[in-house]
Amino acid sequence: MKFNIKKDRMTKNERWLALLNRQPMDRIPFYAFAMGFSTVNSGYTIVDLYNNPQKNFDAMRKTAAKFGLQEIPWVGYAAWGAWEFGGEVKWPSGEYAQAPSVARHPVITEEDGWNLKVPDVKTAGFHPLEMELAKMVAASDELFIHPCYGPFTVAANMVGVEKFCKWIMKKPDLAHHMLRLSTDFFNAKTRWYAETFPPETLLPWTFDTVAANQIISPKQFEGFCLPYQKEVHQKILDAGAKHIMCHICGEQNENLPYWQQIPFGDPGILSFGHEVQLDGLAHVFPRDIVMGNVEPAILLTGTPEDVYEATRVVIEKGRKHPGGFMLAAGCEFPPGAPEENMWAMVQALSDYGWYD
Repeated sequence: MKFNIKKDRMTKNERWLALLNRQPMDRIPFYAFAMGFSTVNSGYTIVDLYNNPQKNFDAMRKTAAKFGLQEIPWVGYAAWGAWEFGGEVKWPSGEYAQAPSVARHPVITEEDGWNLKVPDVKTAGFHPLEMELAKMVAASDELFIHPCYGPFTVAANMVGVEKFCKWIMKKPDLAHHMLRLSTDFFNAKTRWYAETFPPETLLPWTFDTVAANQIISPKQFEGFCLPYQKEVHQKILDAGAKHIMCHICGEQNENLPYWQQIPFGDPGILSFGHEVQLDGLAHVFPRDIVMGNVEPAILLTGTPEDVYEATRVVIEKGRKHPGGFMLAAGCEFPPGAPEENMWAMVQALSDYGWYD
Protein backbone atom coordinates (compact mmCIF):
# COMPACT_ATOMS: atom_id res chain seq x y z
CA MET A 1 0.00 0.00 0.00
CA LYS A 2 1.38 3.43 -0.98
CA PHE A 3 1.10 6.33 1.45
CA ASN A 4 0.54 9.94 0.41
CA ILE A 5 -0.22 11.98 3.53
CA LYS A 6 -1.45 15.56 3.33
CA LYS A 7 0.50 18.12 5.35
CA ASP A 8 -1.16 19.36 8.55
CA ARG A 9 -2.22 22.98 8.81
CA MET A 10 -2.36 23.01 12.64
CA THR A 11 0.06 21.90 15.32
CA LYS A 12 -0.85 19.24 17.87
CA ASN A 13 -1.38 21.83 20.61
CA GLU A 14 -3.45 24.09 18.36
CA ARG A 15 -5.65 21.11 17.53
CA TRP A 16 -6.05 20.17 21.21
CA LEU A 17 -7.23 23.68 22.08
CA ALA A 18 -9.60 23.84 19.13
CA LEU A 19 -11.08 20.43 19.97
CA LEU A 20 -11.74 21.26 23.62
CA ASN A 21 -13.10 24.72 22.82
CA ARG A 22 -15.35 23.47 20.00
CA GLN A 23 -13.53 25.57 17.41
CA PRO A 24 -12.76 24.72 13.76
CA MET A 25 -9.88 22.33 13.07
CA ASP A 26 -7.92 21.38 9.97
CA ARG A 27 -8.72 17.69 10.38
CA ILE A 28 -10.00 15.10 12.83
CA PRO A 29 -7.50 14.67 15.70
CA PHE A 30 -5.87 11.23 16.04
CA TYR A 31 -5.07 9.86 19.51
CA ALA A 32 -3.72 6.41 18.74
CA PHE A 33 -3.68 5.07 22.33
CA ALA A 34 -0.15 3.97 21.40
CA MET A 35 1.87 3.60 24.61
CA GLY A 36 3.52 0.25 23.95
CA PHE A 37 3.66 0.81 20.19
CA SER A 38 5.57 4.05 20.79
CA THR A 39 8.26 2.38 22.89
CA VAL A 40 8.68 -0.60 20.56
CA ASN A 41 8.67 1.61 17.46
CA SER A 42 11.39 3.74 19.08
CA GLY A 43 13.64 0.75 19.74
CA TYR A 44 12.84 0.29 23.43
CA THR A 45 11.10 -2.56 25.26
CA ILE A 46 7.63 -2.72 26.82
CA VAL A 47 9.30 -2.86 30.24
CA ASP A 48 10.93 0.50 29.47
CA LEU A 49 7.48 2.01 29.09
CA TYR A 50 6.63 1.20 32.70
CA ASN A 51 10.04 1.47 34.36
CA ASN A 52 11.85 4.27 32.57
CA PRO A 53 9.90 7.56 32.46
CA GLN A 54 12.56 9.26 30.30
CA LYS A 55 12.35 6.58 27.60
CA ASN A 56 8.54 6.69 27.79
CA PHE A 57 8.56 10.47 27.38
CA ASP A 58 11.03 10.43 24.49
CA ALA A 59 9.28 7.56 22.67
CA MET A 60 5.78 9.01 22.88
CA ARG A 61 6.91 12.46 21.78
CA LYS A 62 8.85 10.99 18.87
CA THR A 63 5.93 8.81 17.79
CA ALA A 64 3.42 11.66 18.05
CA ALA A 65 5.58 13.82 15.79
CA LYS A 66 6.24 11.00 13.31
CA PHE A 67 2.58 10.05 12.75
CA GLY A 68 0.82 13.34 13.54
CA LEU A 69 -0.79 12.07 16.76
CA GLN A 70 -2.36 13.97 19.64
CA GLU A 71 -0.50 11.66 22.05
CA ILE A 72 0.59 13.06 25.42
CA PRO A 73 3.26 11.03 27.28
CA TRP A 74 1.47 8.97 29.94
CA VAL A 75 1.20 5.42 31.17
CA GLY A 76 -1.52 3.17 32.52
CA TYR A 77 -2.44 -0.49 32.58
CA ALA A 78 -5.41 -2.70 33.43
CA ALA A 79 -3.68 -4.45 36.37
CA TRP A 80 -3.28 -1.16 38.27
CA GLY A 81 -4.01 -1.43 42.01
CA ALA A 82 -2.46 -4.73 43.07
CA TRP A 83 1.06 -3.32 43.49
CA GLU A 84 -0.18 -0.02 44.94
CA PHE A 85 -2.01 -1.78 47.79
CA GLY A 86 0.86 -4.12 48.69
CA GLY A 87 0.74 -6.90 46.09
CA GLU A 88 3.11 -7.60 43.23
CA VAL A 89 3.07 -7.26 39.45
CA LYS A 90 4.90 -9.17 36.75
CA TRP A 91 6.54 -7.01 34.11
CA PRO A 92 5.64 -7.86 30.52
CA SER A 93 7.86 -10.30 28.68
CA GLY A 94 7.48 -12.43 25.60
CA GLU A 95 5.98 -11.70 22.22
CA TYR A 96 2.38 -11.12 23.26
CA ALA A 97 2.65 -9.46 26.68
CA GLN A 98 1.95 -5.74 26.41
CA ALA A 99 1.42 -4.60 30.02
CA PRO A 100 2.13 -5.59 33.64
CA SER A 101 -0.05 -8.35 35.10
CA VAL A 102 -0.87 -9.25 38.71
CA ALA A 103 1.63 -11.69 40.23
CA ARG A 104 0.23 -11.52 43.77
CA HIS A 105 -2.96 -9.91 45.00
CA PRO A 106 -2.70 -7.97 48.28
CA VAL A 107 -6.01 -9.45 49.45
CA ILE A 108 -6.30 -13.24 49.73
CA THR A 109 -8.85 -13.72 52.52
CA GLU A 110 -11.88 -11.77 53.66
CA GLU A 111 -9.92 -10.79 56.77
CA ASP A 112 -7.20 -9.33 54.52
CA GLY A 113 -9.86 -7.21 52.85
CA TRP A 114 -11.31 -5.82 56.05
CA ASN A 115 -7.82 -5.07 57.41
CA LEU A 116 -6.49 -3.37 54.27
CA LYS A 117 -5.70 0.33 54.53
CA VAL A 118 -5.29 3.08 51.97
CA PRO A 119 -1.54 3.42 51.26
CA ASP A 120 0.41 6.65 50.93
CA VAL A 121 -0.43 7.68 47.39
CA LYS A 122 2.97 9.37 46.95
CA THR A 123 4.97 6.18 47.51
CA ALA A 124 2.51 3.44 46.51
CA GLY A 125 3.51 1.05 43.72
CA PHE A 126 3.69 2.67 40.31
CA HIS A 127 2.81 6.18 41.47
CA PRO A 128 6.36 7.55 41.98
CA LEU A 129 7.23 6.57 38.38
CA GLU A 130 3.98 8.09 37.11
CA MET A 131 4.70 11.34 38.95
CA GLU A 132 8.25 11.45 37.54
CA LEU A 133 6.80 11.23 34.04
CA ALA A 134 4.17 13.87 34.84
CA LYS A 135 6.89 16.32 35.92
CA MET A 136 8.69 15.78 32.60
CA VAL A 137 5.47 16.53 30.75
CA ALA A 138 4.85 19.65 32.86
CA ALA A 139 8.34 20.96 32.05
CA SER A 140 7.82 20.47 28.31
CA ASP A 141 5.62 22.26 25.79
CA GLU A 142 2.79 19.75 26.25
CA LEU A 143 -0.51 21.37 27.23
CA PHE A 144 -1.80 18.67 29.55
CA ILE A 145 -0.82 15.98 32.05
CA HIS A 146 -2.56 12.57 32.19
CA PRO A 147 -2.89 11.16 35.72
CA CYS A 148 -4.64 7.78 35.54
CA TYR A 149 -7.67 6.53 37.55
CA GLY A 150 -9.90 3.42 37.63
CA PRO A 151 -11.76 2.81 40.92
CA PHE A 152 -13.76 -0.34 40.11
CA THR A 153 -10.94 -2.04 38.22
CA VAL A 154 -8.43 -1.23 40.96
CA ALA A 155 -10.70 -2.70 43.63
CA ALA A 156 -11.00 -5.89 41.57
CA ASN A 157 -7.23 -6.05 41.12
CA MET A 158 -6.71 -5.96 44.89
CA VAL A 159 -8.68 -9.17 45.25
CA GLY A 160 -8.67 -10.82 41.84
CA VAL A 161 -11.46 -10.26 39.34
CA GLU A 162 -13.17 -13.63 39.80
CA LYS A 163 -13.18 -13.43 43.59
CA PHE A 164 -14.30 -9.80 43.55
CA CYS A 165 -17.25 -10.67 41.33
CA LYS A 166 -18.24 -13.38 43.81
CA TRP A 167 -18.01 -10.87 46.65
CA ILE A 168 -20.31 -8.52 44.75
CA MET A 169 -22.96 -11.24 44.85
CA LYS A 170 -22.25 -12.95 48.18
CA LYS A 171 -20.31 -10.39 50.26
CA PRO A 172 -21.56 -7.01 49.04
CA ASP A 173 -20.48 -5.15 52.19
CA LEU A 174 -16.92 -6.35 51.70
CA ALA A 175 -17.02 -5.45 48.00
CA HIS A 176 -18.18 -1.94 48.89
CA HIS A 177 -15.38 -1.72 51.46
CA MET A 178 -12.80 -2.48 48.75
CA LEU A 179 -14.41 0.11 46.49
CA ARG A 180 -14.30 2.67 49.30
CA LEU A 181 -10.56 2.08 49.72
CA SER A 182 -9.97 2.39 45.97
CA THR A 183 -12.01 5.57 45.74
CA ASP A 184 -10.31 7.18 48.76
CA PHE A 185 -6.95 6.29 47.20
CA PHE A 186 -7.79 8.05 43.94
CA ASN A 187 -9.30 11.05 45.74
CA ALA A 188 -5.95 11.40 47.55
CA LYS A 189 -4.22 11.19 44.19
CA THR A 190 -6.39 14.02 42.89
CA ARG A 191 -5.35 16.22 45.82
CA TRP A 192 -1.68 15.35 45.25
CA TYR A 193 -1.75 16.25 41.56
CA ALA A 194 -3.81 19.41 42.10
CA GLU A 195 -1.28 20.56 44.71
CA THR A 196 1.70 19.75 42.44
CA PHE A 197 0.51 21.16 39.10
CA PRO A 198 -1.86 23.92 37.96
CA PRO A 199 -5.20 22.04 38.00
CA GLU A 200 -6.21 23.39 34.60
CA THR A 201 -3.25 21.53 33.07
CA LEU A 202 -4.62 18.17 34.27
CA LEU A 203 -6.46 16.06 31.70
CA PRO A 204 -7.09 12.92 33.77
CA TRP A 205 -7.47 9.60 31.99
CA THR A 206 -9.99 7.36 33.76
CA PHE A 207 -10.94 3.80 32.86
CA ASP A 208 -12.86 0.78 34.10
CA THR A 209 -12.05 -2.32 32.14
CA VAL A 210 -13.56 -4.75 34.66
CA ALA A 211 -16.90 -2.92 34.52
CA ALA A 212 -17.65 -4.25 31.02
CA ASN A 213 -20.79 -6.34 30.52
CA GLN A 214 -18.65 -9.37 29.66
CA ILE A 215 -17.86 -9.40 33.40
CA ILE A 216 -20.65 -7.66 35.36
CA SER A 217 -24.31 -6.96 34.68
CA PRO A 218 -25.77 -3.47 34.15
CA LYS A 219 -27.48 -3.76 37.56
CA GLN A 220 -24.14 -4.55 39.20
CA PHE A 221 -22.61 -1.60 37.35
CA GLU A 222 -25.30 0.66 38.78
CA GLY A 223 -24.73 -0.51 42.34
CA PHE A 224 -20.99 -1.09 42.50
CA CYS A 225 -19.37 1.06 39.83
CA LEU A 226 -21.55 4.12 39.17
CA PRO A 227 -21.44 5.81 42.63
CA TYR A 228 -17.68 5.48 42.99
CA GLN A 229 -16.90 6.56 39.43
CA LYS A 230 -19.16 9.59 39.90
CA GLU A 231 -17.39 10.52 43.11
CA VAL A 232 -13.89 10.23 41.65
CA HIS A 233 -14.87 12.32 38.61
CA GLN A 234 -16.57 14.98 40.70
CA LYS A 235 -13.52 15.28 42.96
CA ILE A 236 -11.31 15.74 39.88
CA LEU A 237 -13.54 18.50 38.52
CA ASP A 238 -13.89 20.15 41.93
CA ALA A 239 -10.09 20.26 42.15
CA GLY A 240 -9.98 22.44 39.03
CA ALA A 241 -9.54 20.09 36.07
CA LYS A 242 -11.73 21.17 33.16
CA HIS A 243 -12.02 17.94 31.18
CA ILE A 244 -11.75 14.19 31.80
CA MET A 245 -10.78 11.53 29.26
CA CYS A 246 -12.40 8.18 29.99
CA HIS A 247 -11.85 4.84 28.28
CA ILE A 248 -15.13 2.88 28.45
CA CYS A 249 -13.57 -0.47 27.63
CA GLY A 250 -15.20 -3.52 26.06
CA GLU A 251 -18.90 -4.36 25.78
CA GLN A 252 -20.58 -1.48 27.65
CA ASN A 253 -23.70 -0.83 25.58
CA GLU A 254 -26.08 -1.66 28.43
CA ASN A 255 -24.07 0.50 30.82
CA LEU A 256 -24.31 3.66 28.71
CA PRO A 257 -27.35 5.09 30.58
CA TYR A 258 -25.25 4.92 33.76
CA TRP A 259 -22.15 6.42 32.18
CA GLN A 260 -24.42 9.25 31.08
CA GLN A 261 -24.91 10.15 34.77
CA ILE A 262 -21.17 10.59 35.40
CA PRO A 263 -19.62 14.07 35.03
CA PHE A 264 -16.79 14.42 32.51
CA GLY A 265 -16.35 18.20 32.29
CA ASP A 266 -17.48 20.33 29.38
CA PRO A 267 -16.64 18.70 27.13
CA GLY A 268 -15.44 15.32 28.29
CA ILE A 269 -13.62 12.92 25.99
CA LEU A 270 -15.12 9.41 25.95
CA SER A 271 -13.17 6.56 24.39
CA PHE A 272 -15.03 3.38 23.41
CA GLY A 273 -14.15 -0.18 22.49
CA HIS A 274 -15.10 -1.45 19.06
CA GLU A 275 -18.16 -3.15 20.60
CA VAL A 276 -19.91 0.24 20.87
CA GLN A 277 -21.21 1.86 17.68
CA LEU A 278 -20.12 5.51 17.51
CA ASP A 279 -23.07 6.58 15.38
CA GLY A 280 -25.45 5.57 18.19
CA LEU A 281 -24.01 7.90 20.84
CA ALA A 282 -25.47 11.25 19.82
CA HIS A 283 -28.51 10.91 22.08
CA VAL A 284 -26.42 9.71 25.06
CA PHE A 285 -23.42 12.08 24.99
CA PRO A 286 -24.42 14.92 22.64
CA ARG A 287 -22.00 17.51 24.09
CA ASP A 288 -19.03 15.24 24.77
CA ILE A 289 -16.26 14.32 22.35
CA VAL A 290 -16.30 10.65 21.41
CA MET A 291 -13.07 8.82 20.66
CA GLY A 292 -12.42 5.55 18.91
CA ASN A 293 -12.67 2.88 17.94
CA VAL A 294 -10.84 0.78 15.35
CA GLU A 295 -10.67 -2.82 16.55
CA PRO A 296 -7.17 -3.58 17.95
CA ALA A 297 -7.19 -7.13 16.52
CA ILE A 298 -7.41 -5.68 13.00
CA LEU A 299 -4.52 -3.34 13.77
CA LEU A 300 -2.40 -6.27 14.91
CA THR A 301 -3.26 -8.99 12.38
CA GLY A 302 -4.90 -7.21 9.44
CA THR A 303 -3.26 -6.00 6.26
CA PRO A 304 -2.78 -2.26 5.71
CA GLU A 305 -5.76 -2.42 3.35
CA ASP A 306 -7.88 -3.98 6.13
CA VAL A 307 -6.80 -1.27 8.56
CA TYR A 308 -7.44 1.50 6.04
CA GLU A 309 -11.00 0.30 5.41
CA ALA A 310 -11.81 -0.22 9.10
CA THR A 311 -10.49 3.28 9.84
CA ARG A 312 -12.53 4.80 7.02
CA VAL A 313 -15.72 3.27 8.43
CA VAL A 314 -14.97 4.58 11.93
CA ILE A 315 -14.23 8.08 10.58
CA GLU A 316 -17.49 8.18 8.62
CA LYS A 317 -19.46 7.24 11.75
CA GLY A 318 -17.53 9.31 14.27
CA ARG A 319 -17.33 12.58 12.39
CA LYS A 320 -21.14 12.88 12.56
CA HIS A 321 -21.12 13.06 16.35
CA PRO A 322 -22.42 16.50 17.41
CA GLY A 323 -20.02 16.90 20.33
CA GLY A 324 -16.88 16.27 18.31
CA PHE A 325 -14.78 13.27 17.38
CA MET A 326 -11.21 12.04 17.84
CA LEU A 327 -9.95 8.99 15.93
CA ALA A 328 -8.35 6.25 18.05
CA ALA A 329 -7.92 2.54 18.42
CA GLY A 330 -10.70 0.79 20.34
CA CYS A 331 -8.21 0.05 23.13
CA GLU A 332 -4.42 0.27 23.24
CA PHE A 333 -2.81 0.19 19.80
CA PRO A 334 -1.06 -3.21 19.88
CA PRO A 335 2.67 -2.82 20.57
CA GLY A 336 3.46 -5.55 18.05
CA ALA A 337 1.37 -4.11 15.23
CA PRO A 338 3.28 -3.42 12.00
CA GLU A 339 4.27 0.19 11.44
CA GLU A 340 2.50 0.01 8.07
CA ASN A 341 -0.81 -0.44 9.88
CA MET A 342 -0.29 2.80 11.79
CA TRP A 343 0.47 4.52 8.49
CA ALA A 344 -2.70 2.98 7.03
CA MET A 345 -4.75 4.69 9.75
CA VAL A 346 -2.96 7.96 9.03
CA GLN A 347 -3.65 7.55 5.31
CA ALA A 348 -7.36 6.94 5.87
CA LEU A 349 -7.46 10.02 8.09
CA SER A 350 -5.65 12.03 5.42
CA ASP A 351 -8.18 10.88 2.79
CA TYR A 352 -11.41 11.17 4.82
CA GLY A 353 -10.69 13.23 7.94
CA TRP A 354 -10.22 16.79 6.70
CA TYR A 355 -12.69 19.53 7.46
CA ASP A 356 -13.76 22.09 4.84
